[in-house]
Amino acid sequence: MKDSNLLEYPDKLNILFDKLENHDIRPIIVGGYVRDFFLKKPSKDIDIELYGVKSLKQLEGILEEFGSVNNVGKSFGVCKLSLNDLDIDFTLPRRDNKIAPGHSGFLIEFDNTLDFTTASSRRDFTMNAIGFDIKKQKFLDPYNGISALKNKTIYAVDLDKFQEDSLRVFRAIAFATRLNFTLEKNLFLLCKTMCEKDLLYELPKERIYDELKKILLNTPSPSEAFILLKKLDGLKYLHPLERMSSNDFSTTISNLDRMKRLTVREQNTNLFLMLSLICYTFKKQEIEVFINTITNKKNLSEKIYLLISTKFKNTYTDSELLHLATKVNIELFLLFSQAIYPNKDVSIFFRIKQQALELNVLNSKGKAFLQGRDILALGVAPSQEYSKILSLAYQAQLDLEIHSRAEALIWLKKYLLI
Repeated sequence: MKDSNLLEYPDKLNILFDKLENHDIRPIIVGGYVRDFFLKKPSKDIDIELYGVKSLKQLEGILEEFGSVNNVGKSFGVCKLSLNDLDIDFTLPRRDNKIAPGHSGFLIEFDNTLDFTTASSRRDFTMNAIGFDIKKQKFLDPYNGISALKNKTIYAVDLDKFQEDSLRVFRAIAFATRLNFTLEKNLFLLCKTMCEKDLLYELPKERIYDELKKILLNTPSPSEAFILLKKLDGLKYLHPLERMSSNDFSTTISNLDRMKRLTVREQNTNLFLMLSLICYTFKKQEIEVFINTITNKKNLSEKIYLLISTKFKNTYTDSELLHLATKVNIELFLLFSQAIYPNKDVSIFFRIKQQALELNVLNSKGKAFLQGRDILALGVAPSQEYSKILSLAYQAQLDLEIHSRAEALIWLKKYLLI
């Protein structure tokens, strides 16, 4: 872990900081950027808490000369600034008062008279409550977050306030497994109690889905997150995972870890594959229950079922691959199969992939040689018969009875008895 008296940040920010200080505004870099500095992790998202701001309108006026300002987070006291390749969130010191159940049941009160220690007491973990005072050029660490980072331990800033937001249980799991940190004993017990008391049911499903995505996409070993979630009695929030047999659970999390080594650039694709692996031992109805538990995304359960119900073969004829491409994305199917069949020779998957590439069906089904306009060109009036003809022609193409557009036109004339 990095040990320094000075936070490193882009020099171009100094002009902005000077401008703020000229208005008697005290900027303090907070949160993940400071935490990641100590962990030697790159970060281009910077959160800056501002002390002495009279109003958001005043702040917007100051920031406008530096780039595009977005006040979409106005109700939370957040002003966003895009400065070249940097995304900066400016926040105002505030108090969060719990007034209703759920993640959003807080009354937010802005108070520019708050000191950093008091303002930081609303944060979740001590490692996220470290600040760097720009004017004084020194770290502010009222809750010993730097020590927690050195000890690779996650502490709550305030255990009583922590349990006011049940989403923090998932955040604790995500940070622990992403950073390979340990939950402090009292924090672990509190998270377990919150799960056992069903407090996480207060959360909208999409918030749980967002945290699950972070775990699956950003955690080096998702298995560790799911093991921790199980220890905390949290699998019930991902129903029906809690009813998995020990063997199925072990297989599932091992498959997820293997998929981390097989991922592609597109994160949505990686997420789809990992959700499919979670559902691999589920029946169709259980897949629907699981997906409905975490999201309202339409057709996702159907797509997952189609993928996991497709049987893998060590060899395919060209015709079989052409047919397969009409059901699933072959590249994704091969990645998925490689994760669930770790003992198969990887050359099998490589060979099938090359075969699909040569057939031009690796990521999409084969393009039909015959089109509706071809039928029309032969003087046949448009009718419902068109779809039947095109379907039969495409089936013949998949069966390799037709190999080109020219052969498709010959087939069509024979079919029409022309």
